[in-house]
Amino acid sequence: MNSTAPVLELRSVRFVRKGRVILDDIDLAVRAGEHWALIGPNGAGKSTILSLCGAVQHPTSGEVFVLGHRLGRVELQRLRQSIGHVNPRHPLTSALTIREVVLTGLTGTIELVPHWRPTDADLARADDYVHLLGLDGKADEPWTTLSQGERGRTLIARALMTDPRLLLLDEPSTGLDVAAREQLLDTVDRVRAAHPELASVLVTHHLEELPRTTTHAMLLADGRVTSVGPATDVLTTANITACFDHPIEIEHRHGRWHARSVAQGAAEAGRAGAGPG
Repeated sequence: MNSTAPVLELRSVRFVRKGRVILDDIDLAVRAGEHWALIGPNGAGKSTILSLCGAVQHPTSGEVFVLGHRLGRVELQRLRQSIGHVNPRHPLTSALTIREVVLTGLTGTIELVPHWRPTDADLARADDYVHLLGLDGKADEPWTTLSQGERGRTLIARALMTDPRLLLLDEPSTGLDVAAREQLLDTVDRVRAAHPELASVLVTHHLEELPRTTTHAMLLADGRVTSVGPATDVLTTANITACFDHPIEIEHRHGRWHARSVAQGAAEAGRAGAGPG
């Protein structure tokens, strides 16, 4: 495949479920080393796009190419082995250790496969990712006792075990307090620095949950693209206000984005200006 060809490409994608248009006329091209954010209100279609990127669903019309293969013309199970998918709602309920959860990335299963034994190289690789994700000293701790932040970092390590070319992160900061969120975002930045050819797509509702390494962004509303391109061009006050249909002021400093409701600020300023009656 041409090295400049997109790792992921959606062309005129439309997705309809039960007669309802979820996505309409979506175009997206993600290249090696690019880190995209999909942002928009609830119901905008972000998670549906991610499911197409992960070869979990097919478009109603249009074309989806993942790692150079068109969906509908490729064996999906094999393709998914080259995609790392991080879902914070991972359905594991047993007390696998962090190391064991990371190793399930090799088998693509939730639980360890009976009678399957990792090689020494597999174990060393798992421990390398445990270290990269900042979980040193916790490799033998059970999933059932982990904090939400530790679970999130464990799932990123799991997703990396097959050396994927594409990493998909579905609202990875869900349920995290501020400290855990910052640890997770720092971890994502470390992973991206350690794998410069890795492409990634991250879904979130909140600009504060974007890592510093975010390079591109797509804004979605009602299943359609409202803005797309380099992150600093897309994530502006005007574009975010239009996407969310609410006046939101955007600030970009120290590599991170921050959002504030202009309407609320104006109301507070008005009350302060009125003074005591």
